[in-house]
Order: sequence, then C-alpha cells, then structure tokens
Amino acid sequence: MEIFERILGIILPVFIIIALGYGYARLRGESVRSDMTAVNRVSMDVLCPLLVFTALAAKDFDLAHNGMLILAGALISLGSGLLAWPIARWLGYDIRSFVPPMMYNNCGNMGLPLAILAFGTSSLGSAVALFMACNLVYFSVGIKIIESGRDKNGVHTSPWKFLANPMMIAMIIGMAFAIVHVPLPAPLFIAMKMLGDACIPLMLFALGVRMLDVSLKSWHIGLMGAIVCPIAGLAVALLLDQLISLTAEQRGQMFLFASLPPAVFCFMVAEQYKQEPDKVASIVLLGNLAALLFVPVGLWMGLPK
Repeated sequence: MEIFERILGIILPVFIIIALGYGYARLRGESVRSDMTAVNRVSMDVLCPLLVFTALAAKDFDLAHNGMLILAGALISLGSGLLAWPIARWLGYDIRSFVPPMMYNNCGNMGLPLAILAFGTSSLGSAVALFMACNLVYFSVGIKIIESGRDKNGVHTSPWKFLANPMMIAMIIGMAFAIVHVPLPAPLFIAMKMLGDACIPLMLFALGVRMLDVSLKSWHIGLMGAIVCPIAGLAVALLLDQLISLTAEQRGQMFLFASLPPAVFCFMVAEQYKQEPDKVASIVLLGNLAALLFVPVGLWMGLPK
C-alpha cells in the first residue's frame, strides 16, 4: 500500500498542473493560445536549454556514471520505434505518422517533473541524460523518417540541421562542461539554474493549454499509439534491465522514462511537415490520458519495493 501512496504522491502534482493549464485555457479561450506562443518560445529557446545546461554542467553530474543510462535511453527510443514499425505496417498506418511519436516520449514536460518528485532534485542530471538521449534519437532518426519520401524537388536537408536547435546546443555545451569540469562563477550558475528551474512547472502548464489543440477525430490510431508507446518502451526496458548494470535510482529512472506517453512536440512537428497532424494529435491526446495508467506501472516496476 505504501508504494501506491508514493506513486500517487508523485503523479498527482504533475497532472494537477496540467489540468490547471487546460482549465485556464478553456476559461480564457483563444487568447490564451496566442499568449502562450510567446511563453513557449521563451521556454524552448531560453529556459529549457538553461535547465539542460545547468543539469549537465553541475558539479555533481558525472558523465561517465550516467553513460549507461544515456545508452539505455537511446536504445529505448530506437527499440520503441522498431517495435512500432511492423504494427504500423500491419494496421495500414503511415509509418511517418505513427513511428516517430513512439520514439519521442514526453520526457521533457512530464518526465523531468516526475523524476524530481520520484527521486529528488539530485536526480535531475540523470533525467536530463535520458532527455538528451531521446532528443538525439528523435531529431536525427525520427525526423529522417518524417522527411522520407518528401524529396520531390531535389532539395536535401542537412543531416546536421538538428544540431542548430537551442536544446541541442545547450546539450553539446553542457556535455563539454561535464567532460572538462570547468566551474562557472557561482552567481552566474545560480541565475541560470533559477531560470532553468522555472521551465518545469511552465512546461506542464503549457502542456495543459496545448491539449486544447488536439482532438479525438482519429481515435483508432490514437488509442493504438497510446498503448504501443509505453508498452514498447517498458518491453525494451525489461530487456535492458537484464543486460546492463544500473544503480537503483538509474533503474527507476529508466522504467519511468520507458512508461512515458508520446510528446506534445510530435504534434507540432506533424503540423510543420503537414504529416497527418490530426492523427498525431489523437496519439498525443490519448497517450497523455493513458499516462494515468502507464506511468504508475513504470514507477511500480522501477521504484524500490
């Protein structure tokens, strides 16, 4: 009974903030979405990159210690996509619509706050390591899948374009600091960390607002995606649990990461590429609702009994 009370204590604050964002957006209407555009831009361009950078550049972050966890995150993302591929083919879904959301879970908006609540603030570095691994896979392999079959005018996208993303730049610089262990002046680091920490509740609130933009129009693919994403992730995590050596906290982080739903960002990318955004929207919406079931399962599998 104690483990279930602990799981409730972890997930309820996260979903309450998401619900508050959704409720506020419903109350205020369309104006909130336009207001949140600027907030999301600041969050994605400044606050989130600072969160990633300060977590990696912190004195207590050990890159070598988190190496196996980074590998686990990358393999879970790749493995989830690999398992989803034949399911998409079997059910007649467009691979470009179904597979990338299975590879990119909500390890930012939902995963980081959950990790802090479950394992404490000292666990942020490990959570960011998993976040980094997932981003590397999605912005390279995932985007390539979405772009496949689109080269009709002979225009080629550079395979290194994803490195220009502010999040990726923050990861690269943070990794450099983690390797060389050059300390930043304390006032500068504290200021950057304060800004970075602000993005965690802001991301959850924005996730609630963003939920207004998705629909249940294509509920069939949405329901299948909501099930496949966490089950595929947990299946790969169970296999990795037998093959690689992780600490108790890292093992818990891995199972939490594996149980997360598709990221809302997948919907934004689908809109950008005009890749069946209504279907991806359903995957995201039902996936995040299904997280109420699958996240407790992931925590139960990963938390020390």
